[in-house]
Amino acid sequence: MKKIFFGAIVAIGGLFSTANAQIQEGNWMVGSSLISSNFGLNTGGGYNIALQPKAAYFIKDNVALGGYVNLGFSKTTSGSPSRFDYGVGALGRYFISPGEAGVDNLLNHGRWFFEGNVGVGGASVENGNSTTGLDFGVGPGYSYFITPNIGVEGLVKYVGQAGFGNEGLNSAITFNVGFSIYLPTSHAKRIANEMK
Repeated sequence: MKKIFFGAIVAIGGLFSTANAQIQEGNWMVGSSLISSNFGLNTGGGYNIALQPKAAYFIKDNVALGGYVNLGFSKTTSGSPSRFDYGVGALGRYFISPGEAGVDNLLNHGRWFFEGNVGVGGASVENGNSTTGLDFGVGPGYSYFITPNIGVEGLVKYVGQAGFGNEGLNSAITFNVGFSIYLPTSHAKRIANEMK
């Protein structure tokens, strides 16, 4: 009984501890955002699914640099043409320290952050116009750490694409929900060695 009681106290204490170790220099962040997904419920309704896998290395505390890939597929209605969206590029993320710029973190168990990306992306429409161009985005987000190394994230982002082909500038505001796994470099090296 004492072990269960002690375990419960440790778990509750962990819930309200500050998230710091995950975002220190030398750690890795690997995850994905589910950019958007909706499925039409009416007969002939369409769908829209997009993923953004990403990986970044903390070059110093609270600052991570890495890359991303965008993959998306949509169809407005069952009779409309299919659209495939793609992109690849660099991303940066800055985590705000507690109290910095007057911002507090919810339950001291997560962190607010800003994320920006720039790369090359485009869209290919079935039997229609296709374009490739500069892919970019920026926005604030929040990572809530459900364990010491796993964060569930929400991100509101302005995204744009300056096309070099048949289209000019396209932009939108997206709400992304996803997750990230934060690994110390020693764990990342061990996982890489195990995969060989």
